[in-house]
Formats: sequence, structure tokens, C-alpha cells
Amino acid sequence: MSEAKTVLILPGDGIGPEIVSEAEKVLRLANDKFQLGLELEHALIGGAAIDAHGVPYPDETHAKAEQADAILLGAVGGPKWDELDTAIRPEKGLLAIRSRLELFGNLRPAILYPQLADASSLKPEIVAGLDILIVRELTGGIYFGQPRGVHNNEQGEREGFNTYRYAESEILRIGRLAFESAMKRNKRVCSVDKANVLEVTVLWREVMEELAKEYPEVELSHMYVDNAAMQLVREPKQFDVIVTGNMFGDILSDEAAMLTGSIGMLPSASLDKNSKGLYEPCHGSAPDIAGQGIANPLATILSVAMLLRYSLGAGEAAAAIEQAVSQVLDQNLRTADIFSEGMQRVSTADMGKAVVAAL
Repeated sequence: MSEAKTVLILPGDGIGPEIVSEAEKVLRLANDKFQLGLELEHALIGGAAIDAHGVPYPDETHAKAEQADAILLGAVGGPKWDELDTAIRPEKGLLAIRSRLELFGNLRPAILYPQLADASSLKPEIVAGLDILIVRELTGGIYFGQPRGVHNNEQGEREGFNTYRYAESEILRIGRLAFESAMKRNKRVCSVDKANVLEVTVLWREVMEELAKEYPEVELSHMYVDNAAMQLVREPKQFDVIVTGNMFGDILSDEAAMLTGSIGMLPSASLDKNSKGLYEPCHGSAPDIAGQGIANPLATILSVAMLLRYSLGAGEAAAAIEQAVSQVLDQNLRTADIFSEGMQRVSTADMGKAVVAAL
């Protein structure tokens, strides 16, 4: 690389520091091995930031995030902060960094490693060879729409309300990311909506149809979200790229994750218009196992591979990390979440050490 690139590391809460620690070792080795010239910085987000600064996304963290070329995040949240006002909960830090950096496009691959076919709750023949990409709109929809809140209605009863809203430009932006991704894969896009009930998704469907004219090689189909949820379990390999809004994508991507045997295996990327991205494992902070050394660091390590590929253009290093993960699985090493009879159960640190050795 011609000039130094900066990666900001945000360990976060729960198991975040444990898994990020292992991923950082892999990133540092890749940096040396492939002479990437990366500079690593660290900052706080979520509950850790609340404890230190009183807010989940401090200005200092935002300043570093703006300057960074890519960001690696662990996870945020935990019961320690559950009693706080909603406005300053750890999760608000995650929403804030996505929103303020305009990280509108969330890529969540659901790939089943052949070594883990037996770890899925579905029959191996249903999931063997699974390779789906879910493209989720991340900065709009019902999670960000205004007005929102809880108030007393005319009858004096408490009433909660949220607004599901998408502008045409937002739909076009996420749609284009999905179609461009499909061009590099099997050239099929399934757009998931609820156009039989929700007007906002009628517009979503119309915009996707218009956009498809720019990509004649890509086959576009539409599916209602309830049917999509069912089809993911019934016949998941029918999908290539799924594109959908913020709320539906949140739900469907977790469902797709479990098809692969463990959410602990799946990375994700959240990209802006220039491919600057925030990379994180699909799982949460898992506070119930934090500090026990049993969390699976592979999703975070694979997030490092996505970071190198999408934001830093280091495809060779990314592929080497992915190959190292596959080699470790070939060695029958398993953390608790993917363990099965006949395998060797290892700790978070031992799994990280094995990937470093393979790399």
C-alpha cells in the first residue's frame, strides 16, 4: 500500500475484548506478513465508554473513527447497563457510529464451512455448501424514523409508536450495493419486503424494479418477509443475495446465521459510499460467558478478513486469513459453540493462537 492506513479497534463490552484481542493478533501478523503498513489505534464504545465518559459514543471515539480507514468492533451491551435511560444505553453507541459515519450498507455472509455441516440444526443435505449474502439497509427504516416515542393517548393510556420511513435515494443506495455484490457472485438478488401490507415497502419494490434495468445480467425476485423466513429454513440454498430493510434484515440475518451451526462463525461489514467500513462479528456481547475464555473468536477474525478485502484492498491477506481459519477447522479444533463429539475443545485464546500459527 502506498500510504499508511489506520485501523481503529473498538473492543466494546462482554466478550468483545476477548475476541478482539485474538483478532488483533491475526491482523498484526497479516500486517507484517503482507507489509500492509497499517497503524492500529484503540478507543471506547458502548458500556465501556459509559463507564469511562458517561456516554456510549464519546467525541474522542468519533474523531478517531472519522480519521480511520476501517474500524474493527467487538460487541456492545450487557445487563450492567440495562437500567440506564434508553438514550444512553450501550446500543445507542452502535447506532450512533453507524449513523454519524453514514454506514448504510450491512453485508452479512452466511457461509457454511464444510467441516461444520454437522453443527447446523438442519440436515447436512439442506445446508451443505451454503453461501448466502444478506445486504441490510442500516441507517434508515423503523429504527431511525421520526416521530417515535411513548406517550399518553387521549384515553390516558400509554402508547408506543415508531415510524417506518424510507426515501427513494436510500432504497437506491442499498439496492445498488446488492446488485453490485450479486455481479461478483451468482447474479441473483431477492428483495424482501412486506408490500402487501406496508406502503413504504411498495415503494421499496418499485425502486428495486427500476434499478434492475441497470443490471440486465442480474435476476431480480421479490419475496414477502414472512415467506422469506420460512424459505431460509426450508430451502436456504435457493438464495444468492438477499436485500432488505433495516428491521427485516436484522431478523433474517440472525436466522441465516444459525443455518451455519453457530452465529459465532459469521463476520459482517457495514460500509459507507466510499467502502470505508465498520467490521464486527454478527453475534452480540454474550455477557453470560464473558471472562470465561470460551467465546468463539473466528467471526471476529473473519471480520478482519472482510476489513482487509473491502476497505483496504488487501485481498491476498484476506484470503490467507480465511484459509487459516479453514485449516484450523481441519485440525478439528472447536470452541464450545461449534464443538461436537470427536473434536478437540479449545479456549478463545487457543483458537486465536491456532489461527496465528496457520497464518
